[in-house]
Amino acid sequence: MTPRDFGSLEVGQTLPPFTLVVTPSVIVAGAMASGDFEPVHHDVPGARARGTPDIFINILTTNGYVQRYVSDFLAPAVQIRALKLRLGVPTYAGDTLRFTGQVSRKREEDGRGVVEIAVSGANSLGQHVTATVTVVVPL
Repeated sequence: MTPRDFGSLEVGQTLPPFTLVVTPSVIVAGAMASGDFEPVHHDVPGARARGTPDIFINILTTNGYVQRYVSDFLAPAVQIRALKLRLGVPTYAGDTLRFTGQVSRKREEDGRGVVEIAVSGANSLGQHVTATVTVVVPL
């Protein structure tokens, strides 16, 4: 990890991609950690009974991976201020989720560096998540 500050970030700068192999364990662990006990996130027969082909990742797990992606890029001195997230297609067990990101805006505010990062996550079905993550970084 290379520490980054406000001056080292440029609008249009891309983040290195992050690939997550979405195993059943990833899905179940995320669902249990976030207290989401819906069968579609841990029980294959229960998921199929609800019309899905397999268990799928929940929104809170997606949210966590979006934040991890950005914070890993900016570590160690980053504070996530806001997150706007929109879900698209589901991500089922056995698929791969590929995250990409780009610095979309930066400004100084109250003596702090505020940076917005646009994040996209796609799988074999298409766009799983789009997000804007607003962070505070050292000047």
